[in-house]
Amino acid sequence: MGGRAEGGGGGAAAGRARRRPRRVPRGPRPEKVPGLVGAACTLVGLIDIAAAAFPRFRASRMHALAEVLPGTLGPLSAALSLSVGVLLLLLAHGLKRRKRRAWRAAVILLPAGALAQFAYRHSVIGVLVPLLLLGLLLRHRREFAALPDPRSRWRALANFVLMGAGSLALGLAIVSAHPGRTVGDPSLSERLEHVLYGLFGAEGPVGYRGGVDWTVGYSLGALGLLTAVTTVYLAFRPEHPVARLTTDDEQRLRALLERHGGRDSLGHFALRRDKAVVFSPSGKAAVCYRVVGGVMLASGDPIGDVEAWPGAIERFMDEATAHSWTPAVMGCSETGGEVWTRETGLDALELGDEAVVDVADFSLSGRAMRNVRQMVKRIERAGYRTRVRRVRDLSDGELDRIRRAADDWRGTGTERGFSMALGRIGGPGDGDAVIATAHRDPAGDTDGGGGGDGAVADSPYGDLKAIIHFVPWGADGMSLELMRRDRSADPGMNELLITAALQAAPALGVRRVSLNFAMFRSALARGERLGAGPVLRLWRGLLVFLSRWFQIESLYKFNAKFRPRWEPRFVVYRTSRDLPRIGLAAMRAEGFVSVALPRPLARRRRPAAPCAHRDAAHGMRAA
Repeated sequence: MGGRAEGGGGGAAAGRARRRPRRVPRGPRPEKVPGLVGAACTLVGLIDIAAAAFPRFRASRMHALAEVLPGTLGPLSAALSLSVGVLLLLLAHGLKRRKRRAWRAAVILLPAGALAQFAYRHSVIGVLVPLLLLGLLLRHRREFAALPDPRSRWRALANFVLMGAGSLALGLAIVSAHPGRTVGDPSLSERLEHVLYGLFGAEGPVGYRGGVDWTVGYSLGALGLLTAVTTVYLAFRPEHPVARLTTDDEQRLRALLERHGGRDSLGHFALRRDKAVVFSPSGKAAVCYRVVGGVMLASGDPIGDVEAWPGAIERFMDEATAHSWTPAVMGCSETGGEVWTRETGLDALELGDEAVVDVADFSLSGRAMRNVRQMVKRIERAGYRTRVRRVRDLSDGELDRIRRAADDWRGTGTERGFSMALGRIGGPGDGDAVIATAHRDPAGDTDGGGGGDGAVADSPYGDLKAIIHFVPWGADGMSLELMRRDRSADPGMNELLITAALQAAPALGVRRVSLNFAMFRSALARGERLGAGPVLRLWRGLLVFLSRWFQIESLYKFNAKFRPRWEPRFVVYRTSRDLPRIGLAAMRAEGFVSVALPRPLARRRRPAAPCAHRDAAHGMRAA
């Protein structure tokens, strides 16, 4: 890297960054025209579908409006209205996000609808409605310039499943919408059979009077055709793979971490290979991110020189603008949040606190550490011993055994983690990482209280019973990344190994250790104090209730055992309306919510032992 023309690190650099004049906010903003066009397409699509599916709707007062909307075209009005309605619904979200391809599709679809209106119905109003919307799209065409999202051909399978399910539901509604003209009283199974036949263009077992057969048949055939055409299109269109960290990107990031890695405990997690990266023009700073559901999700502070952060943030926001992604940052520090909000005009919200233990202040002595001390002594009497080493000091065979054990002991079908997880153990260049392991000799149960008799002899991992993995945090720190234990191990493995790591830290040159992230820690702490108000107590009660499914209160209490200092972490977002979407994207990135298709043929894992803190180091270690 070059010289330090853009400034250096440390508190002085942070102070200089705060004194810089406020920049003009950059990045994507909610646009009125795309939002209006998207909402109009949604409304028109729903009305078209309702007009096609429900005869009573066409006979209502809304019939006059429905007749002039794109899709209601003479003898084939039901099928065409249904087709146009579904297509407009599919395009609406892309138009709201200013996607160029959605704009092109709408520009083709609307004049086709207008031409059909004139050819079949000679309706001047029916021609003007789509043409007015077309004119609006053409006039503001420069606002619809967003590039496509990353995609793969798996979306074709997802489209087939979702469109197929939607076609079945909508088809059942169409088949059941004509009770007065239905021959006999067909059962639900007969109606479903009729829908299935109709989607493939065949005649089903349900009969109608008064020419309704043609209306139902054309409508079902249109749904089947749309499902087939959209699936084929998605399957054969060119792929745009999700960006990944390249070897060159990783080398540049490691160079930045070597110089500035001590600033942020989450810095090393930028080396996850499922993240993409943008660098500042000088190359002295970078922002790593992943795109999930249209949300461009960064984590932690930018990497590198704080004076170069604005350049990297600007590139990040430009990339979000180009693709019409929603920008968001999870888990940035207070300094990082100040720079993000100042440079972009975004807002910030405190998300929780990171537990950081200063090694020099840690001790098992005193009443406050009584529970941890007793638990550690009890486990040691049960025959457990610990080893704390750098990854580079492990043999290849032992490292392979640790990797296999960590993978087998994972309690979930998918690897969790994004912002506070590296996703690998002992990769090239990760020799400075620290691994603490717990071992138990077969004859080590000296007090008769240990569990898992004979488990050591039967275990494919020998005497290995638990693992925790730390990644470097600059030259004198380490950050907790992963905690795993054998299902037969005694409770308290995490307390044992964290204590062992803190006690061994001085010999490793480590002065500070970042533990888990506790979401809403301040609310939990204030809510249990004497004199807390009713609103605060209600909020704490809700968090305690949610802790039944998410590690909120249990993670806070686990962290508090080690008497850490608390460092606040923030989420940076554009508008409050984006928060639910950002939250869902973060949970998907962390692995707590999966929208993947079922994998019945996937290898089933043996469930790991229940442990309130087993997944604490996965993802946000708390989400």
